[in-house]
Amino acid sequence: MHPSSNVTPSLYRIDECGDVMADACVCGEDGDLVFLSVWARDTAIQQFLARLTLGRAEDGLDQFHLITDQGGSMPVFVPSVERLEKRLTRSYRRTLFGSLVNLWLFDRRCVRPDKSTTSALALLPRTAADPTSRLWLLVKETCPLPLLDHWQETVMALLRDRDMLRDLPVTLGPLQGFRLGLDAPALTEALGSLIRQGVLTAHPASQPAIAQRSLEAVA
Repeated sequence: MHPSSNVTPSLYRIDECGDVMADACVCGEDGDLVFLSVWARDTAIQQFLARLTLGRAEDGLDQFHLITDQGGSMPVFVPSVERLEKRLTRSYRRTLFGSLVNLWLFDRRCVRPDKSTTSALALLPRTAADPTSRLWLLVKETCPLPLLDHWQETVMALLRDRDMLRDLPVTLGPLQGFRLGLDAPALTEALGSLIRQGVLTAHPASQPAIAQRSLEAVA
């Protein structure tokens, strides 16, 4: 869960905190913060965190705006701080500005699925060669049902078709985001139907070619 180090990142100014610059941000469908990476001096980072903790209180932040390369303003809504985890890394100690701090803020479901709601979030580099195989590992970890590896193509197509796996729509920087939200009863019924049809089998050798009509049959 980290930006690629092979590309020089762009920096995006936070309108409400001029001393804090972001190099990556991922938001959900409603503009809610999923992941944020920012750089600043330690005092500016601590002030930023304090304002997020205050929420709607005086001088607090329950949202902020990132200024894009084109000069636009992208709103980012901050959920309850208790839902977010943070990582701090101190670096560039010899710059003219003193030591800089890199802060990551992210929804805890980015690092571990929420088994109670069968939901998870994934952050992958845009340059990831095969995101599907990495997302499949997350699906197996999150799903309460046993899944065989040779079911991957069929199950992933089913999850996409049922909107249980979707791309996060708002990203700045080198990351792409995905939201997994499993409807366990519906998934159980759909998988059972595919097993009865012989689309999903116990052994790879007997796994038939995937056909769109098979997914349409359980839609």
